[in-house]
Amino acid sequence: MPESENEMSFWSHLEALRWVLMRIILVYLILVGCCFAAMPHIFNSVILGPTSSDFILYQWLGSLGGDGTFFPDFSSPFKVDIINVKLASQFITHISTSFCLGFLLIFPYLITEVWMFVRPALYDNEKRSVMALLAFGVPMFYLGCATGYFIVFPFTFRFLAQYELSADITNMISLGSYIDNFLMLVFVMGIVFELPFVTWILSKMGLVTSGFLKKYRRQAVVTLLVLAAIITPTGDPFTLMVVFVPLYVLYELSILLARRKTSEDITEDTTEDNLQSA
Repeated sequence: MPESENEMSFWSHLEALRWVLMRIILVYLILVGCCFAAMPHIFNSVILGPTSSDFILYQWLGSLGGDGTFFPDFSSPFKVDIINVKLASQFITHISTSFCLGFLLIFPYLITEVWMFVRPALYDNEKRSVMALLAFGVPMFYLGCATGYFIVFPFTFRFLAQYELSADITNMISLGSYIDNFLMLVFVMGIVFELPFVTWILSKMGLVTSGFLKKYRRQAVVTLLVLAAIITPTGDPFTLMVVFVPLYVLYELSILLARRKTSEDITEDTTEDNLQSA
């Protein structure tokens, strides 16, 4: 049975929600302030990392060697200078990036606060399911962001920064363009890695089954290949596969979760029917 579900009035729930939101906002602002103070160091050592050959991915791939055909050549020196073309861009970027990183840091706390608020209204089996889901979903979000930072963005940035339509054109990458693409790819990969989470929700709602996902596996492979090609518009198969393989693994994991949750739902429904019959 839900805990104390009937003991709190509507206004009591509203008051509890107000305090939850206030705590989340307070912690968020504190984290934003910390990010703002540390931003010069974070920007130089982390955000601008993929702009030079010192980046960990470039060094590792450069040590492996490559001729640029199947495996790209990362041994050549690489350095891109980011320029600022608007008077207030650096200040605005300082603030906006602090807010974005603040959200990245507060995500587990936000999920915890929401979970503690809705927990009393859930049944025991629902609590176990949601706790297992959160224990899986939150790390997957950070794993996706890490994949975006260490793999997807560096490949995409290096290709686009070195791409030449004409030798007479000099690439001058602005601060706004760089940070927009950086944040977009990192957060997009974090969201993409929540595909198993979304599948689990849809399977609980009866909208998706493992049979449906298996039936359209071939179409999904083509879609994922197109998506990988869009995310990393490089000309070599290696980079394409680096992005495609994690996406395909996520799809297969979604099939397993849909199958597992569907069977659990059937078992629970059967148990409930037996109890009602008795």
